[in-house]
Amino acid sequence: MPLDRVRSLLSGPFTPRPHGDWDLMRAGPPPADTLTPAAVLMAISDEPTPQLLFTRRTAHLKRHAGQVAFPGGRQDPGDSDAVAAALREAEEEVAMPRHLVEVLGTLDPYRTGTGFLVTPVVGVVPPGVPLRADPGEVDALFHVPLAHVLDPANHERHSGQWQGQTRHYWAIRHADHYIWGATAGMIVGLAQRLDRLS
Repeated sequence: MPLDRVRSLLSGPFTPRPHGDWDLMRAGPPPADTLTPAAVLMAISDEPTPQLLFTRRTAHLKRHAGQVAFPGGRQDPGDSDAVAAALREAEEEVAMPRHLVEVLGTLDPYRTGTGFLVTPVVGVVPPGVPLRADPGEVDALFHVPLAHVLDPANHERHSGQWQGQTRHYWAIRHADHYIWGATAGMIVGLAQRLDRLS
Protein backbone atom coordinates (compact mmCIF):
# COMPACT_ATOMS: atom_id res chain seq x y z
CA MET A 1 0.00 0.00 0.00
CA PRO A 2 1.46 3.41 -0.97
CA LEU A 3 2.48 5.62 1.94
CA ASP A 4 0.21 8.46 0.83
CA ARG A 5 -2.70 6.04 1.09
CA VAL A 6 -1.67 5.10 4.64
CA ARG A 7 -1.47 8.82 5.50
CA SER A 8 -4.97 9.54 4.23
CA LEU A 9 -6.55 6.50 5.89
CA LEU A 10 -5.04 7.24 9.32
CA SER A 11 -5.90 10.95 9.25
CA GLY A 12 -9.65 10.50 9.68
CA PRO A 13 -11.72 10.26 12.88
CA PHE A 14 -10.92 7.26 15.05
CA THR A 15 -12.67 5.51 17.94
CA PRO A 16 -10.21 3.16 19.72
CA ARG A 17 -11.26 -0.47 20.07
CA PRO A 18 -8.81 -2.23 22.44
CA HIS A 19 -7.70 -5.70 21.39
CA GLY A 20 -4.76 -7.95 22.13
CA ASP A 21 -3.40 -11.34 23.03
CA TRP A 22 -6.58 -12.12 24.95
CA ASP A 23 -8.72 -11.80 21.83
CA LEU A 24 -7.08 -14.96 20.50
CA MET A 25 -7.83 -16.91 23.70
CA ARG A 26 -11.00 -18.23 25.30
CA ALA A 27 -10.37 -16.32 28.51
CA GLY A 28 -11.73 -12.80 28.71
CA PRO A 29 -9.42 -9.79 28.68
CA PRO A 30 -8.00 -8.41 31.94
CA PRO A 31 -9.68 -5.19 33.14
CA ALA A 32 -8.05 -2.16 31.52
CA ASP A 33 -7.43 -0.49 34.88
CA THR A 34 -5.17 -3.38 35.89
CA LEU A 35 -2.85 -2.84 32.93
CA THR A 36 0.20 -0.55 32.74
CA PRO A 37 -0.06 2.10 29.98
CA ALA A 38 2.69 1.87 27.37
CA ALA A 39 3.34 3.03 23.81
CA VAL A 40 5.45 2.03 20.81
CA LEU A 41 6.50 3.84 17.65
CA MET A 42 5.77 2.14 14.34
CA ALA A 43 8.26 4.20 12.30
CA ILE A 44 7.82 3.99 8.53
CA SER A 45 10.63 5.33 6.37
CA ASP A 46 9.41 7.58 3.56
CA GLU A 47 11.14 6.03 0.55
CA PRO A 48 10.04 4.46 -2.75
CA THR A 49 9.60 1.13 -0.97
CA PRO A 50 8.45 2.15 2.54
CA GLN A 51 10.18 0.23 5.31
CA LEU A 52 9.04 -0.45 8.90
CA LEU A 53 11.63 -0.17 11.68
CA PHE A 54 12.10 -2.97 14.21
CA THR A 55 14.44 -3.60 17.11
CA ARG A 56 15.69 -6.82 18.63
CA ARG A 57 15.82 -6.57 22.40
CA THR A 58 18.98 -7.50 24.26
CA ALA A 59 19.21 -10.97 25.79
CA HIS A 60 19.68 -9.79 29.40
CA LEU A 61 16.39 -7.91 29.77
CA LYS A 62 13.85 -9.23 32.28
CA ARG A 63 10.92 -8.89 29.86
CA HIS A 64 10.81 -10.02 26.22
CA ALA A 65 14.56 -10.65 26.01
CA GLY A 66 15.79 -11.27 22.48
CA GLN A 67 12.40 -10.61 20.92
CA VAL A 68 11.64 -8.43 17.92
CA ALA A 69 9.82 -5.26 18.95
CA PHE A 70 9.06 -1.67 18.10
CA PRO A 71 10.87 1.11 19.97
CA GLY A 72 8.75 1.87 23.02
CA GLY A 73 7.98 1.21 26.64
CA ARG A 74 5.81 2.19 29.56
CA GLN A 75 4.24 5.63 29.73
CA ASP A 76 5.97 7.80 32.34
CA PRO A 77 4.19 10.36 34.54
CA GLY A 78 6.01 13.12 32.63
CA ASP A 79 4.60 12.01 29.27
CA SER A 80 1.61 14.10 28.21
CA ASP A 81 0.10 11.18 26.27
CA ALA A 82 0.91 7.96 24.41
CA VAL A 83 2.40 9.85 21.46
CA ALA A 84 4.84 11.66 23.76
CA ALA A 85 5.77 8.36 25.40
CA ALA A 86 6.42 6.63 22.06
CA LEU A 87 8.57 9.49 20.77
CA ARG A 88 10.55 9.70 24.01
CA GLU A 89 11.17 5.95 24.08
CA ALA A 90 12.24 5.91 20.41
CA GLU A 91 14.69 8.71 21.07
CA GLU A 92 16.11 6.85 24.08
CA GLU A 93 16.29 3.41 22.48
CA VAL A 94 17.36 4.13 18.91
CA ALA A 95 18.26 7.88 18.91
CA MET A 96 15.29 8.72 16.68
CA PRO A 97 15.01 12.55 16.69
CA ARG A 98 11.42 13.18 17.69
CA HIS A 99 11.19 16.35 15.59
CA LEU A 100 11.74 14.24 12.45
CA VAL A 101 8.73 12.01 13.09
CA GLU A 102 5.52 12.92 11.26
CA VAL A 103 2.88 11.33 13.50
CA LEU A 104 0.03 9.93 11.40
CA GLY A 105 -2.06 8.74 14.30
CA THR A 106 -2.56 6.00 16.86
CA LEU A 107 -4.02 2.51 16.55
CA ASP A 108 -6.26 0.46 18.80
CA PRO A 109 -4.58 -0.09 22.20
CA TYR A 110 -3.13 -3.59 22.47
CA ARG A 111 -3.56 -5.60 25.69
CA THR A 112 -0.67 -7.95 26.38
CA GLY A 113 -0.65 -11.08 28.49
CA THR A 114 2.26 -9.57 30.44
CA GLY A 115 0.13 -6.76 31.82
CA PHE A 116 0.50 -3.78 29.48
CA LEU A 117 -1.98 -1.70 27.51
CA VAL A 118 0.14 -0.59 24.54
CA THR A 119 -0.83 2.26 22.21
CA PRO A 120 0.84 1.90 18.79
CA VAL A 121 1.81 5.29 17.33
CA VAL A 122 2.28 5.31 13.55
CA GLY A 123 4.81 7.79 12.24
CA VAL A 124 6.71 8.56 9.06
CA VAL A 125 10.42 9.42 9.10
CA PRO A 126 12.73 10.62 6.32
CA PRO A 127 14.89 7.96 4.67
CA GLY A 128 18.41 7.54 5.93
CA VAL A 129 17.93 8.94 9.44
CA PRO A 130 21.07 7.86 11.35
CA LEU A 131 19.98 5.65 14.22
CA ARG A 132 21.97 4.28 17.13
CA ALA A 133 20.82 1.41 19.32
CA ASP A 134 21.03 1.81 23.09
CA PRO A 135 23.14 -1.25 24.00
CA GLY A 136 21.37 -1.54 27.34
CA GLU A 137 18.05 -2.28 25.65
CA VAL A 138 18.52 -2.94 21.94
CA ASP A 139 20.72 -5.59 20.37
CA ALA A 140 20.01 -4.75 16.71
CA LEU A 141 17.97 -2.57 14.36
CA PHE A 142 16.49 -3.67 11.04
CA HIS A 143 13.82 -2.74 8.50
CA VAL A 144 11.19 -4.85 6.74
CA PRO A 145 9.17 -3.67 3.71
CA LEU A 146 5.84 -2.27 4.88
CA ALA A 147 3.99 -4.07 2.09
CA HIS A 148 5.32 -7.41 3.33
CA VAL A 149 4.14 -7.03 6.91
CA LEU A 150 0.74 -5.62 5.89
CA ASP A 151 -0.01 -8.49 3.50
CA PRO A 152 -2.52 -10.84 5.19
CA ALA A 153 -0.89 -13.74 3.34
CA ASN A 154 2.12 -13.27 5.63
CA HIS A 155 0.09 -13.26 8.87
CA GLU A 156 0.43 -16.65 10.54
CA ARG A 157 -1.60 -17.74 13.54
CA HIS A 158 0.19 -20.04 15.99
CA SER A 159 -0.37 -21.48 19.44
CA GLY A 160 1.78 -22.65 22.31
CA GLN A 161 1.71 -23.25 26.06
CA TRP A 162 2.22 -20.23 28.32
CA GLN A 163 1.69 -20.19 32.08
CA GLY A 164 -0.26 -23.42 31.94
CA GLN A 165 -2.68 -22.49 29.18
CA THR A 166 -2.75 -22.53 25.42
CA ARG A 167 -1.88 -19.14 23.98
CA HIS A 168 -2.71 -18.14 20.40
CA TYR A 169 -0.62 -15.47 18.73
CA TRP A 170 0.27 -13.90 15.39
CA ALA A 171 3.62 -14.28 13.66
CA ILE A 172 5.21 -12.76 10.55
CA ARG A 173 8.38 -14.03 8.91
CA HIS A 174 10.79 -12.09 6.74
CA ALA A 175 14.25 -13.39 5.74
CA ASP A 176 15.88 -14.45 9.03
CA HIS A 177 13.50 -12.40 11.19
CA TYR A 178 10.62 -13.88 13.17
CA ILE A 179 8.16 -11.23 14.35
CA TRP A 180 5.57 -12.59 16.76
CA GLY A 181 3.36 -11.90 19.76
CA ALA A 182 2.25 -8.36 20.53
CA THR A 183 4.48 -6.83 17.83
CA ALA A 184 2.92 -8.99 15.12
CA GLY A 185 -0.51 -8.44 16.66
CA MET A 186 -0.14 -4.67 16.35
CA ILE A 187 0.88 -5.05 12.70
CA VAL A 188 -2.19 -7.19 12.05
CA GLY A 189 -4.23 -4.48 13.79
CA LEU A 190 -2.78 -1.84 11.44
CA ALA A 191 -3.48 -4.00 8.40
CA GLN A 192 -7.06 -4.64 9.51
CA ARG A 193 -7.72 -0.96 10.19
CA LEU A 194 -6.38 0.07 6.80
CA ASP A 195 -8.49 -2.64 5.18
CA ARG A 196 -11.62 -1.46 6.99
CA LEU A 197 -11.06 2.10 5.82
CA SER A 198 -10.07 1.29 2.23
